[in-house]
Amino acid sequence: MTATPIIARLPWQSHLARFLLRLLGWRLDVKLPQVPKYVLIGAPHTSNKDGIFAILLKYAANIPMHFIGKDSLFRPPFGIFLRWLGGIPVNRSSSNNFVDEMIAIFNSRERLALAIAPEGTRSKVPYWRTGFYYMALGAKVPIAFGYIDNARKILGIHPGLLPTGDLAADMEPIRMFYVQHVQLYHKGRRKIQLKEQAEPMPPTSELYSASTDPIL
Repeated sequence: MTATPIIARLPWQSHLARFLLRLLGWRLDVKLPQVPKYVLIGAPHTSNKDGIFAILLKYAANIPMHFIGKDSLFRPPFGIFLRWLGGIPVNRSSSNNFVDEMIAIFNSRERLALAIAPEGTRSKVPYWRTGFYYMALGAKVPIAFGYIDNARKILGIHPGLLPTGDLAADMEPIRMFYVQHVQLYHKGRRKIQLKEQAEPMPPTSELYSASTDPIL
């Protein structure tokens, strides 16, 4: 007698999120890293709706997605809701241990997908911030590529890459991937670049200035 295969049951949130996406005409193209922990960057970041789509993606794909935010945002009563969505409070007033704090969080958890927008703001910016890279490098986890393709109505995740420590070289496949996708609103394609000068890995005390804001 052949054993019946066990089919994983998705939680009700996943079914609801998938229904809403189908209703809106969107589909998923999700290929996750084959590891339990990774940094998930999301770009381009041009609209408040990016956060809504990120939440729908989180539940539709059943991803342990979390985001970081100022600890002041997590005060009652809204803090309970933010934590339920996956928010992780951090003390952004302390500039000398921010990336180390993120690395420690990675090391303390068995599963974690930390979602970050490298642009750091919805406004057009001249370059990406690099905190996401040093978090992944220090925690020894991959960087997955998340995107919103408005032209084809696709929410996607690509497995990405494991950072090597050569920031300039690792940015090339990241840049090549994102130039294939469009932003949520057509405001002109954004350049995907770092600061013009080479950026060797700075000491921890200087990493805060290069840190990234959450995707939500």
